[in-house]
Amino acid sequence: MTEMPRPSGPPDVRLRLPATPESLTMVRQALTGMAEVVGIGEEAIEDLKVAVTEACTNVVVHAYAGRPGSMEVDSWGEPARLVVLVRDFGTGFVPRVQSVRQGLGLGLQLIASLASEVRISAGAEAGTEVLMAFERRDGGAAPDRVPSAG
Repeated sequence: MTEMPRPSGPPDVRLRLPATPESLTMVRQALTGMAEVVGIGEEAIEDLKVAVTEACTNVVVHAYAGRPGSMEVDSWGEPARLVVLVRDFGTGFVPRVQSVRQGLGLGLQLIASLASEVRISAGAEAGTEVLMAFERRDGGAAPDRVPSAG
């Protein structure tokens, strides 16, 4: 796992949704569509859906301690990969030990095993961000930017 920087510029797609189980379907559908446009292969799309669902489920279950809250899911289509950021504004967490892989719960370990790069930023009071990258595995060219919806 590497310490990846957040992409520069605004995301190609930003979803801001209630932190509820019902929002997970919308996130999966939107990111699957974007991954297809970017040219991410089927296997990587399945990894993306599992990893992003896990990150969003962590928000739903842990971020707001039963209070209403929201989550943001940003994505950037880059020539060689799709980058996704899942962010909440609730109670953050502190990993149990310094090693990222060993200090995480099983869900975050799963995310780390599926994404090509991961960065997790969390503080006890500042919410949590999970930044993930999913590489194109077919070696073909991808568009420089995702086409505009408008």
